[in-house]
Amino acid sequence: MPNIKCSVTECEYNSNVKCDAPMIQVEHNGVPQSKNSDQTKCETFKPKG
Repeated sequence: MPNIKCSVTECEYNSNVKCDAPMIQVEHNGVPQSKNSDQTKCETFKPKG
């Protein structure tokens, strides 16, 4: 997987500001068609536990 920068340090998959999840899933954020990054959300997020 390519290097994916992630500044969400409270995510379980964040490893030194890089995402180390085995897969990334991105969804629309309440809109039928996203036109910018604010209209998307990362479904891969998992709180650190």
